Amino acid sequence: MQLTEFTKIEHFHVPAKKVYSSWLNSNKHSEMTGGEAEIEPKINSEFTAWDGYISGKIIELEEDHLIVMQWRTDEFDEEDEDSLVTIQLTPTEDGCELTLIHQNIPANQPDYNIGWTEHYFKPMKEYFQS
Repeated sequence: MQLTEFTKIEHFHVPAKKVYSSWLNSNKHSEMTGGEAEIEPKINSEFTAWDGYISGKIIELEEDHLIVMQWRTDEFDEEDEDSLVTIQLTPTEDGCELTLIHQNIPANQPDYNIGWTEHYFKPMKEYFQS
């Protein structure tokens, strides 16, 4: 089975520390995306996002800089391996740059590239403006 991957880069006008801590906090993650999340900043902890549509496990953390997760949605077939999502945060003069690398996506999946923009980055930009 062919697997796909992509990289997205977004800029936020808040420090990397704020994006990192919000991503790994259930209440803030839910607020910034609009979908219910259960997540904690702990390696090997399981998480859910977008009302359980997304699930996985945190496999690597580097405070304020890196989050690596095994990641899947309800649309993955049972036999599909988890995909891998890497979030790298880099400080900039006026905030931070978020680089998202999504790997090992089964070819039969929808375009998660669009999903990340519509369901994460657009609402995150609004959330961090307030």
